[in-house]
Amino acid sequence: MRLTPSHTALCVIDVQEKLIPTIPTGQHLITECCRLIETANLFNTPVLFTEQYPKGLGPTVASIATKIMHQSAIEKLSFSCCGTPTFLDQIPQDVETLVVCGIETHICVAQTVLDMLRLGFRVCIAVDAVGSRHEHDHAVALRRLEGSGAVLSTTEAILFELCATAENPAFKKMQRLVAK
Repeated sequence: MRLTPSHTALCVIDVQEKLIPTIPTGQHLITECCRLIETANLFNTPVLFTEQYPKGLGPTVASIATKIMHQSAIEKLSFSCCGTPTFLDQIPQDVETLVVCGIETHICVAQTVLDMLRLGFRVCIAVDAVGSRHEHDHAVALRRLEGSGAVLSTTEAILFELCATAENPAFKKMQRLVAK
């Protein structure tokens, strides 16, 4: 599986104000999610983002929300994003692969990834851009998801894969994201 901007969408799951302080890698996760969003914007790759029960868990953290152009969060109560019909409706028809980041790895991320795989999508998880409150939940979830068919990668590897070549007109801008 090779990521291409025209057949990929980025899914940012539940990176919300009240959840982030509970994630030990929360600030790093925000940084990596921002780099993924900026790269998606650079290559015109669709970005979907969700909020789990925003009335209780607050909105998406501001540093992420400001980078997602002209969109509203998809509010959900289902742990899987697929449990909310508007989520599936917002995935363009030519998208074959979903790059996933967000929280929590073993709950909303895991259930979404498993459902997307069942629906026939390829899924790539940015392992440095997902997190859980407890390391063992995070580690076990990644093993389970990889065993179920998801591809594990890193944010930087995803950035370069979407760019594909140093001859890409957007390469210099993407290179600045790598230097962050």
